[in-house]
Amino acid sequence: MSGPSPTSDGPGRLNDAARARYARDGFLSPLPVMSEVEMARRLDWLTDIEARGAGRLPPVQNIKAHLLIPFLWDLVHDPRILDPVEDLLGPDLLCWAAGFFDKRPGEPQHVPWHQDATYWGLSAPEAVTAWVAFTPSVPENGCMRVSPGTHHTILPHADTGDRTAMLPGRETVLAKVDEATAVDVVLRPGQMSLHHVLLVHGSSPNHSGQRRCGLAIRYIPAHLTSRAGWRATATLVRGRDHGHFDLEQRPDAPFDPAATRRYGGIVRSWMRGVFDGMAHAERANGSGGR
Repeated sequence: MSGPSPTSDGPGRLNDAARARYARDGFLSPLPVMSEVEMARRLDWLTDIEARGAGRLPPVQNIKAHLLIPFLWDLVHDPRILDPVEDLLGPDLLCWAAGFFDKRPGEPQHVPWHQDATYWGLSAPEAVTAWVAFTPSVPENGCMRVSPGTHHTILPHADTGDRTAMLPGRETVLAKVDEATAVDVVLRPGQMSLHHVLLVHGSSPNHSGQRRCGLAIRYIPAHLTSRAGWRATATLVRGRDHGHFDLEQRPDAPFDPAATRRYGGIVRSWMRGVFDGMAHAERANGSGGR
């Protein structure tokens, strides 16, 4: 089942009850973004871009895919996504990353139980992930599952060593997750869920004959800073820049040369931050690994 759909105070806005539910549970779903027809058009665009390469985006291009593909840049700026995110994070918003979680039929890829903020290297766990469905996302094809109310505490993680885990650090929470109270986040194409950066969530492999594809957009309030000792980058999507990140640029065309050149340095900086975050977490856990 999916969580209850929140009511709003106007197009795209969250009312007090929805914000209270988010504060209690750590997620909201399903929320409308666009019609299934509109999303089908974007899925066609994505499929066409993938067909020009190896049939899917390589992992390195899937970290901040909106910096390489113009329609994804437009999507992370879409008011239908940003309005409810603003209701949760405030008026000044940055996109820290945006990448697909794409499971093809019968593949073993899965997402272990984890918290998003584990290796992000940000100054505070104040962020929201908007998970936008490009295809149906249902239990049979490995929809996201969440553990409500687990977003109040930073939990230790460890590397699973599992190459089929769809996370940069292959990480999983060390705490036991209550599977009996976990909730399936069922979405139609064009719907999204919002979840807190500390909400424990994961997903199973795709056991169906249907692709499961969604874009995870990571939004942060602009007052946050990077814990790393260098300037990270982010995309200003709404409001005022607070000057803590170097601002990213829109690509002129899919994988245009200028965007691709910029992207190389941006991703190296991002990966450096993730590795720093992994080392920081290991030191905090008093462990060197699994």
